[in-house]
Amino acid sequence: MSLDCTLVRARVLTPEGWSEAPVSISQGYIQPTPAGREVDLSGYLVLPGIVDPHGDGFERHMAPRRGALREAEHGVVAAAAELAANGITTAVLAQFFSWEGGMRGPDFAEHVFESVSVVRDTIAVDMRLQLRLETHLLDEFDRAEAAIERFGISYVVFNDHLPHQRLAEGRKPPRLTGQALKSGRSPEAHLALMQDLHARSSDVPAALDQLTDRLIRKGLVLGSHDDNTLDDRRVWAKRGATVSEFPETLEAAQAARDDGGHIVLGAPNVVRGASHAGNIAASELIACGLCDALASDYHYPSPLRAAFRIEELGLCDLAKSWDLLSSGPARLLRLADRGTLETGKRADLIVVDPETRRVEATIVAGRVAHLTGVVAERFLNGW
Repeated sequence: MSLDCTLVRARVLTPEGWSEAPVSISQGYIQPTPAGREVDLSGYLVLPGIVDPHGDGFERHMAPRRGALREAEHGVVAAAAELAANGITTAVLAQFFSWEGGMRGPDFAEHVFESVSVVRDTIAVDMRLQLRLETHLLDEFDRAEAAIERFGISYVVFNDHLPHQRLAEGRKPPRLTGQALKSGRSPEAHLALMQDLHARSSDVPAALDQLTDRLIRKGLVLGSHDDNTLDDRRVWAKRGATVSEFPETLEAAQAARDDGGHIVLGAPNVVRGASHAGNIAASELIACGLCDALASDYHYPSPLRAAFRIEELGLCDLAKSWDLLSSGPARLLRLADRGTLETGKRADLIVVDPETRRVEATIVAGRVAHLTGVVAERFLNGW
């Protein structure tokens, strides 16, 4: 059931900046006039809900141990609770569809897609799916496209994790045995698969051109992943990929800006102060104006923390950094009904204690997804 109430005396982040105006919620939307009873939120911040354009932190809930795939629907519910507790109201679950197998293979991907589809209407957080397709998995393109159609997936990102240089030199890739075990293959079989996929590299560009053309015609958002050079990004921009996820260099990020693409960076990178893979720091790209959205990547608490960290670094104030968590990702996902707190938009918002920086309430389309602490007492008193 949607809330019917008016939030008063909070510090509210609106498209025009900070305000102390009341926020009225009814029928799942922000209303122009007072609604229901008043809830006193003095001392708190009211912010647009976080739109997370890429995160795989759900994996630990779906398969807490290798091969433990039972009752994954309960894992989706647990993931939704974690998302809400961290202020994420719209979450894109980034799922591999890869030759790497195991939790990155097509079987596991379809298992995740099915589990989310079964429970998504019973949870408050808006869970969406991203299919991360390995570019050289040519024989599974039809299967991936069928999954996109079956599960209503609207966002596809392309990866290439083959160690091409090693394979071209006839050397074994690093960590081969560990990766093989995760895939359920022997090291020999895993290596043979990689060698076969690498050998078919000349067939990949034409196949990708055809696939991306079909997906764009269906209205999907497409993205490239880990762009490293100007040419990397140019190729994907030509195919209609409007999103550049986690560009590894200043050159690649600038190329995405020049072609009008949306640039997604990792919030954990901001919090850590550096890339765990040794690539350019997200804070450097943000300072250059080369970021449109921050993603949780592998850690759901990081977006909220990153927004405050950006302010601490002096890159911009909280009001501006919050755009990277709300309106920016909403735009790249083409979700015009959310991302800002204004009349007529979905009532997707969070209530944050500015001292502890903890989320005490998360509301999604007017429904309570998370409620705790003093804010819980204020909401519940009188009901």
